[in-house]
Amino acid sequence: MPPAASRHYRTLFISDVHLGARGCQAGRLIEFLRAVDADIIYLVGDIVDGWQLKTGWYWPQPHNDVLQKLLRKARKGARLVYIPGNHDEFLRDYFGTHFGGIEVMEHDVHIAADGRRYLVTHGDRFDPVFRHSRTLALLGSCAYALALASTKMADRLRRRFGLRGRSPSALSRWAKFKVKSAVNYIGDFEQALAAQARRQHCDGVICGHIHHPESRDIDGIRYVNCGDWVASCTVAAERPDGEMEILPWAAISTLAADRRAQAA
Repeated sequence: MPPAASRHYRTLFISDVHLGARGCQAGRLIEFLRAVDADIIYLVGDIVDGWQLKTGWYWPQPHNDVLQKLLRKARKGARLVYIPGNHDEFLRDYFGTHFGGIEVMEHDVHIAADGRRYLVTHGDRFDPVFRHSRTLALLGSCAYALALASTKMADRLRRRFGLRGRSPSALSRWAKFKVKSAVNYIGDFEQALAAQARRQHCDGVICGHIHHPESRDIDGIRYVNCGDWVASCTVAAERPDGEMEILPWAAISTLAADRRAQAA
């Protein structure tokens, strides 16, 4: 679907930003937030990467700018709901509270404009790896961060010597997808979330956690995964008619560039 002209959505669902991690593409998210508005914004977990911050402090100005931009949208009237994930689990001690206009909730049921009910949850509690071994999940997270750093270094070397190859984002997505697909990870995760939505008498589920953007039906349940802001740079978005879509940063970036060119 081509980008809409107004770029105002009823609801945005943003997950897995990982502020505080070196792989976070905060600059792209800021550009996205400048170009898109919504009445409701769900922060669907792992917005701040507490795991990475524990190993070493990393908080450049663009990471702070992301938070400031979100708070500014709240001050302008957008409803912001923060549903913590496993990387920002320290916020799970604050369910039911408000910070600067942001509500912190364990999960929520979002009612779309077309009346459909969506369970909104980060999804880590339905992760078969995380559920059975927190240590294994921590090791996997560290391995993913190392792989991402390695592919970025490889990409810089390729550019320096004029070689062609996969981008770091493509490599990290490919590696994570292939490893987890080998144990049917993604399929099991999606099925577990769809089953939970059905138990909650919902028509769909919106989640994050596995960094794999997706929007599809699973046995009559709409499964929507927001993606992330480390590799895919996508959000889930509800249009004014209630229809859900995966919205990539690239589409917004192209639209913003066209508008700047027209203004010039």
